Amino acid sequence: MAQRSDEDRFQRAVADKERRKLQARRRGDRGPWFWLGMFGLVGWSVAIPTIVGVALGVWLDRNLGGRISWTLTMLLVGAAVGCWTAWYWVERESRRK
Repeated sequence: MAQRSDEDRFQRAVADKERRKLQARRRGDRGPWFWLGMFGLVGWSVAIPTIVGVALGVWLDRNLGGRISWTLTMLLVGAAVGCWTAWYWVERESRRK
């Protein structure tokens, strides 16, 4: 019974991949504008959370102070969130092929 389920899953995966390939062929190769847009999306996906993190860190430093630098901490958190977001979008586009 489990073997049949594995075979069904494999057949569905192959059928999905075939369907995506056929769609890509009909759509044509993605041109330079698509890749330029993807480059911009990745850049903004990292830049915006990083800037927000720095702004939040500066505000925390001014209002809370303390021994640690909130600006540096939030810069790292924002950059990490931005990198994860960029990875998500690139991975999502990669799976569409």
